Amino acid sequence: MTRYICFIIFMLAATTAINAQNLNGNGDNIVGKYEATLNKDSFKVNITKNADGSYRGQLFWVKDAFDKDGKKLCDENNPDKSLRNVPCDRIVIFDGLKYNAAKQRWDSTKIYEPRRGIKANLVCRFEADGRLKVKGSLGPIGESHLWTRLK
Repeated sequence: MTRYICFIIFMLAATTAINAQNLNGNGDNIVGKYEATLNKDSFKVNITKNADGSYRGQLFWVKDAFDKDGKKLCDENNPDKSLRNVPCDRIVIFDGLKYNAAKQRWDSTKIYEPRRGIKANLVCRFEADGRLKVKGSLGPIGESHLWTRLK
């Protein structure tokens, strides 16, 4: 009986690992809509494929998108002053993300964090449970978050 239970656990673990490998094995698997939370901010992102084969992530929903007067919040911390009037639920948080087949991950661009108005190096890959691990880093300092694909 113990061997049978161990075998089942092993098969479940192997299946989960294979699922993550399959998701990371094709660049277009990243395309879709995701939801996530960063600190107190909940948001949804749509990842699309550009004509050049790279990927773009744009917010399409942000919890608490309005100020106390009912006015939609904008990207007021953007270092590019021309983008400070973009509504918070329309901000492009990354563009030009490329699939790295050798490393089975997406990288080669920066992610923009609107709350702080900063950009960080971006690396993405799927975890065994199917969630997308999004890691932003500035030099040796990094921060990772898990995004869940919407159905």
